[in-house]
Amino acid sequence: MAAMTSPFVSRRSFALSLGAALGSAAARLSASTRGTADDATRAPVVDLSSNENPYGPSPAALAAMTRAQAVASRYPDAAERETIEAIARHHGVDPKRIVLGCGSSEVLRLCDAAFLGPGRTVVAAEPTFEAVLHYAKVTKAEPVTVPLTADFRHDLPELARACDARTGLVYVCNPNNPTGTIVRGGELLDFLARVPPATAVVVDEAYHHFVEDPAYRSAVEVLDRFPNVVVARTFSKVYGMAGMRLGYAVTSAANAEALRGHASWSNANAAVLAAAQASLAEEGLVARQRERINGTRRWLAAELLRDGRRTIPSETNFLMVDAGGDVKPLIAAFAARGIKVGRRFAALPTWLRVTIGTPEETRAFLEALRAIVPARAAA
Repeated sequence: MAAMTSPFVSRRSFALSLGAALGSAAARLSASTRGTADDATRAPVVDLSSNENPYGPSPAALAAMTRAQAVASRYPDAAERETIEAIARHHGVDPKRIVLGCGSSEVLRLCDAAFLGPGRTVVAAEPTFEAVLHYAKVTKAEPVTVPLTADFRHDLPELARACDARTGLVYVCNPNNPTGTIVRGGELLDFLARVPPATAVVVDEAYHHFVEDPAYRSAVEVLDRFPNVVVARTFSKVYGMAGMRLGYAVTSAANAEALRGHASWSNANAAVLAAAQASLAEEGLVARQRERINGTRRWLAAELLRDGRRTIPSETNFLMVDAGGDVKPLIAAFAARGIKVGRRFAALPTWLRVTIGTPEETRAFLEALRAIVPARAAA
């Protein structure tokens, strides 16, 4: 991150870094996009849209994936058990309390299937990650949404008040996607004490590893006190394996059994199971990934502040920027420049979500933003 300490980036140095980034990414475009006359049909060359880790899996995880090819013809039953045991050791719980999923999004679907149904309600913030509300449609459950607070955080008192005898599940994304804000430890405990014990509290901690605020507390720490809590984690973010699909739930043995009743058999592949074990065993991996990504995020936030732009303080690998107007044309303008950014959120239509990429990718985003929406106009 040393190269980003200066608040100024010369046109020449930016052009060189951007040209290198675009050239490298362009080489990875599929053959189907080559030679197309209309540039708008080409795949984006800088993808900052889906909160992925630009650095990917660690070398140890990649090596484990390669070794897994030797057992590609076999069902990975033993690897599944070993991975569950490794995750259980990581959290200091019984393996019976761990449930694997094809990404943490499958864990959220399992929660809907286990705890919802016709006549039940599902309570969630607005906006937040939509998977729980999306999957709930299949169960015929009624969605109940609660707006965020003025500082873009979960309104926990209102979420608790929205829970009643019909509520099967209340969802808390901590840190929250798309705002990047957190629920603090004391707030979480107060909230859990107010929710009916029969209501499942699903705490999505996909971005847990990026948090640096000392007031944050993982819900894993309070599982024994609140057995109705289900914590969802993923290997997609800090571990850089979004394309490999592995997530898991940590919860009570009873809830884990309920979730397993709705899971498909062998819902993880041998390669990702091996990579997950290697990632958990690699000392210092999380800290290194957190520092390089958070360092770039801090640099971007400082540059945006220098431009006079508003951002939402983030504890994740993405940042929300106030565009000063509807972001839909802004998203299209970025795409025309070969940069893919986050989608439009109906509850926050003027806020643009951008994933933190490499320093070069992040500089490319900033320069494009300054060209599309000049700082003076944004301010």
